[in-house]
Amino acid sequence: MKIQLLVIGKTDKTHIEAGINEYVKRINRYCKFEIKTIKDIKNSKNMSANVQKKLEGEKILAEVSISDQVVLLDEKGKQTNSKDFAVFLNKLLVSGAKNLIFVIGGPYGFSEGVYARANAKVSLSKMTFSHQLVRIIFAEQLYRAFSILNNEPYHHD
Repeated sequence: MKIQLLVIGKTDKTHIEAGINEYVKRINRYCKFEIKTIKDIKNSKNMSANVQKKLEGEKILAEVSISDQVVLLDEKGKQTNSKDFAVFLNKLLVSGAKNLIFVIGGPYGFSEGVYARANAKVSLSKMTFSHQLVRIIFAEQLYRAFSILNNEPYHHD
């Protein structure tokens, strides 16, 4: 299975990018993993939140196919611990789908169309993080999940 993290806008902090790249390298030992960046909406400062979500949603939906498993990283999603996330990931890995796509939306979240398309929603925390930080937090949790599934010593109880 191929796993993709779909994000809106590029990471412009080099220290965050370096951390993300380290986890991408680690995750690729377990499966094919990539981060795909959708370009920011132009002139978004002149748009309402709903218009921006709609335009971002159209771009997100253009990147997924009917057969993909789509998981939104969303504050309204299910909260879980690392072990339970590993179990959730394993269920998706054995589901038979070729592609698993995790999505980080823009600053205002997701459009209704994206919510309707999603197979699941996961919350990383009740806290609010910048969209750039969420990328490295998610990458670390994905790596942690694989280490749990492979009984490796990275995760400690």
